[in-house]
Amino acid sequence: MLFRPIFTVRALVALLALTALGACYRAEPAPTTGPVVLAASSLQESLQEVATAWTGRDHPAPVLAFAATSALARQIEQGAPADLFVSADEEWADKLDRAHLLRAGTRRDVLTNELVLIGTKGGTVRGLADLGQGKLALADPAAVPAGKYARAALESSGAWAKVAGNVVPAENVRAALALVERGEAPLGVVYATDALASAKVDVLETFPAAGHPPIRYPVAIIARSKHPDAAGFSQFLSSLEAQAIFIRHGFGIAR
Repeated sequence: MLFRPIFTVRALVALLALTALGACYRAEPAPTTGPVVLAASSLQESLQEVATAWTGRDHPAPVLAFAATSALARQIEQGAPADLFVSADEEWADKLDRAHLLRAGTRRDVLTNELVLIGTKGGTVRGLADLGQGKLALADPAAVPAGKYARAALESSGAWAKVAGNVVPAENVRAALALVERGEAPLGVVYATDALASAKVDVLETFPAAGHPPIRYPVAIIARSKHPDAAGFSQFLSSLEAQAIFIRHGFGIAR
C-alpha cells in the first residue's frame, strides 16, 4: 500500500513562508545588560543605589561609569558607546546639545547640590584664613564643573586672589576629596554630597548659593543609543523611590 504525503508541495511552501514571516516578527531577545550610564563622579554612591533599586524591578543592571563631567562629555563627542549622560552642570550638556549628540526632547534637570569647604578631620586648619602656605584641593577649575563652581564661589567671596596660588587642581571632585582625606591638602572645596559620603573630612563652611551658578544635574539619552531601557531608567531617576535615595545622600531635587 502506498502512503500519500500529508503535505502537498504547495502546502509545504506555504508553511515555510509563514514560518519565515513569523521569524521576521519574533520579538528581539531582552538585553542581558542594562544601559551604559556616564555619570558625574559626585553621583557614585547614590546612583549605584538607584541602579540596584531599578535592577530589583527585574531589569538588567545598568553599567555605570563615573568621571568628571568634562571627561565624560569628551568621550561622548568621540563616539563612546553609551546610552545615558548625567552631567554635574548644564554647560557641558548644552555643548553636547548644540552638537546634536543628545536625543532631542529627553533632557531634563533631576538634581541639585551645594558647595562646601572641607578640612581634614581633626586638622588644625579650619578656614581659608588659616591656610597659609597649605594647599587647597579643587576639581580642575578650568574644566570640571565642581572646580568652576568653586572658583566662582571664591571669587564672589573675595578669597580667590589670596588662595589661587595654593590651588591643587584635581581630575574630578572625588580626587579633590581624596587629597583632603589623606591630609595632602588641609582644605578643599567639594559638593555637600561628597563631604557627606566621607567620614574623614569636616564641613567647615557652606558657600552661599548666590555666589556661584546654580548646581544642577541634567540627564539625557545619548543620540546614538538604541538600548530599550534607556528611557525607562532615565525616567526612574525622577521616581519617588529614586528621589528618596538621592535625598538621603544629600542631593536636592530639581524643580
